[in-house]
This record gives sequence, structure tokens and C-alpha cells, in this order.
Amino acid sequence: MSETIAMPAVAAAEPAPTGPVVSAKDLTRRYGEGDTAVDALRGVSLEVPSGQLTAVMGPSGSGKSTLMHILAGLDQPTSGEVAIAGINISKLGDSDLTKLRRRHIGFIFQFFNLLPMLTAEENVLLPLSIAGEKPDPKWVMELLGRIGLTDRRAHRPAELSGGQQQRVAIGRALVSKPTIVFADEPTGNLDSTTSGEILELMRSSVDAYGQTTVMVTHEPRAAAIADRILFLDDGLIVKELGRSEAHDVISVMEELAGS
Repeated sequence: MSETIAMPAVAAAEPAPTGPVVSAKDLTRRYGEGDTAVDALRGVSLEVPSGQLTAVMGPSGSGKSTLMHILAGLDQPTSGEVAIAGINISKLGDSDLTKLRRRHIGFIFQFFNLLPMLTAEENVLLPLSIAGEKPDPKWVMELLGRIGLTDRRAHRPAELSGGQQQRVAIGRALVSKPTIVFADEPTGNLDSTTSGEILELMRSSVDAYGQTTVMVTHEPRAAAIADRILFLDDGLIVKELGRSEAHDVISVMEELAGS
């Protein structure tokens, strides 16, 4: 049975940004050269407002994963610029970019990417450990409770279900109170019931913590929890919806598939 997760409001670590949390201008990304070149992005501009969940959808090969990787500083655009918290990351060197990601970005991946030798709690605390920061015990205990892992905190990933491992990954993304969380197909490796629980947890993190989130997904049910849905096709944003039902998302995807 799906567990309802009530997450009380918590004071933000830093004042909310006055402008967009993330902005992108005229992004292009070309792979290869000459006749074999592939344009994954062909001029994408967008802004991600603070405290909202934005879903990015599109057919396979539409450029949605490429877009997320560039927004998160994991890949470089061929042209165009990306700013996070007002900082133009396109101009940063590797060292400064690593520091920015550490301070401002949390990641949730489809296949969890947990370290098998660490416990659930140690995996959650990993971003703080890497940054050399001391965790706030009260915040850590609250976070473990809210993601439903208080009684599993000492277990290693191999002793956890897929849903529990993704809860650890969500806790790891939230523990440093990042400016933005990027989620890449967060329910893509989970069964339907567990997916619903993870989506509820992600929605709650936005509503209660004001956690700005960008989620790439191919699942209409996942997109339906978002405040805004961007649809990519052939490297361009071709449509945008506000908060929508899953059947509305399916209709748009069918429209794109038939175009």
C-alpha cells in the first residue's frame, strides 16, 4: 500500500533566487561532423522558475536527456549558454564547474548510482562528505524519516528494494538543500506501485521544501505531477503544458508521434 508522506515546511538554507533558477539561451548540441553529424538540440531556450517541478518529455531521440545533461553541466553545448543561480556555467572551467554542481545541484538517476559499500545513511550523506561539510543531525534525521528510511538507515544497497534504493537517491539529492534537483527517468526502473510512491515523494519535496526540480521522463503519469511540462521533438521545444492529467500528456505524445 502506498504510504502518504507528509513533509512539513522547512526554512530554506539560503534566500530564494529572485530570477529563474536555471536559464538556457539558444542551446545547440551537435555530435559528429559532416554528413554523419547529428543535431541533438537545435536552439533551445527556457527558464526554470524557483519552487516548481518541470517535466521534460519527448519521443526517443528528441534531445531530452541531452538537454538535462547540458543544464546540469554534465555536457557542454555546441553553442548557447546556461546559467544556474545567475552563474553562467558555460564559462566555467572544470574545477569551478565541479564546485558549482556540489553547491547547487542534486541528482536522481534511473539506476540509483549508490555506492554498494556504504549504508543507506552514508549514501544519503555522501554529497556532504565529499564537500567536507558536517551534517546537521536534526536535518538528517528528519530527512531519513520523510523518505521512509529511518529503520533501514544501516542497510547497504544490496539489502534494499529498488524503491528503497531510489528513496536513498532522493535523500542524497536533497540532503545539501541544493538550488535545483535534476531527475533522469527516476521511475524508469521501478514497478507501477513503487513508481507512484516515488512520484509522491518527489512532489512532496517540491510542495513542502520548495525544491526546484527538473525531471526527464517518458511516463505520462510522472509528467502529470509536474507544474509545467515541456515537450521536445527533433531537438526543439515544440509544446508546453501547465499542470495536466496523464491523458492530456498522452494526447500530446500521440500528436508528436504522428507528426
